[in-house]
Amino acid sequence: MNFFQRRKVLKNTSAFELTPVRLVDHEIDDQKLVTVLIPKFTNQFTVKYLQPKLKFPFIKLKLDELGSAVWIAIDGRKKVGAIASELVITFSDKIKPVEERLPKFLTQLYEQRLISFEELKGV
Repeated sequence: MNFFQRRKVLKNTSAFELTPVRLVDHEIDDQKLVTVLIPKFTNQFTVKYLQPKLKFPFIKLKLDELGSAVWIAIDGRKKVGAIASELVITFSDKIKPVEERLPKFLTQLYEQRLISFEELKGV
């Protein structure tokens, strides 16, 4: 799907009606904080020949308590609205205003190609 098709789908859909899907792996530590593992290389040649020689093949992005809760809630089935409801129940005043913060955070994850949306696969 090209840029214009993706943009059309994202503009015509409410942020709370989208279904986020994770594209990269993660680790969870004993304090329930998530570390997102971003591969250093995506080119098949470099992945095959260079990555095995690296000591650390991933860039580690550590998320805070709220970011970790969002990352764990992204399972490919829940819509953003359902994730927002869970966050309000769990964090109450700490996450307010969730209507602004959650779409902004998910937009950042999408722009960094850490997540995608289920609705973009069907078009």
